[in-house]
Amino acid sequence: MNRIKQRFESLRQQGRKALIPYVVLGDPAKDVTLPVMHALVESGADIIELGVPFSDPSAEGPVIQKAHERALSNGSSLRDALALVKQFRETDSVTPVLLMGYANPIERMGYESFVEKAIESGVDAVLTVDLPPEEAEEFNEQLKEAGLENIFLIAPTSTHERQKMVANMAGGFIYYVSLKGVTGAGHLDLDSVRANVTHIRSLTELPVCVGFGIKDGASARAVAELSDGAVVGSVVVNQIAELAEKGEADPAIYAKAVSAIIADMRKALDS
Repeated sequence: MNRIKQRFESLRQQGRKALIPYVVLGDPAKDVTLPVMHALVESGADIIELGVPFSDPSAEGPVIQKAHERALSNGSSLRDALALVKQFRETDSVTPVLLMGYANPIERMGYESFVEKAIESGVDAVLTVDLPPEEAEEFNEQLKEAGLENIFLIAPTSTHERQKMVANMAGGFIYYVSLKGVTGAGHLDLDSVRANVTHIRSLTELPVCVGFGIKDGASARAVAELSDGAVVGSVVVNQIAELAEKGEADPAIYAKAVSAIIADMRKALDS
């Protein structure tokens, strides 16, 4: 069974909700990400969403765009992401890792080659932001044949027909985007989240997790009460950015800083 399915089944049995933090590979330096990933797990993360740097991250707000720029400036790439997951697996064989990125690097590598390397590295799932379901059939089939999950986004503006299409194709979990716009923008509308998550659940048996707009333990708990988990990105990436701006070079300092954020959210989810 795929690690993501195992993790959600375990959480369901425990009556707990998933906490899914996002970090960008190579931000702000290549030696920072691995200790940060381990620190996220130690402080309560259930699944790690690893951002693959891209030159035009269209779904991201300023905070995460700058993280992509920092990562690209030191040469971080999709191949580095795969190598890092393989290294992560040397000491953590159970925590699911989701690669979140854009289609161009995967298409340049080739679907078949990417899937082979993802399996070898220990990747569990892929979220390709700019590959809509209408264009994802070939890639989706290859991922499913390999036992990898394909995570799709559903937005507040998604039509019923689009939601049904995503629900039929998706694996692992559905990522519901709680806000209109890019990452880090706006404020949570919990009534809208409740209505949309309820509707999505009527279309699929997959877990539904909510991302965008989650900034602290209180907001993480608020969305988790309405869904199966919370995806946390900008607040973690912003903490990394603040340290980078100060010229911090010690990976352990970054790991300690993100641990504090995730531990607070974990406590809120479990309280």
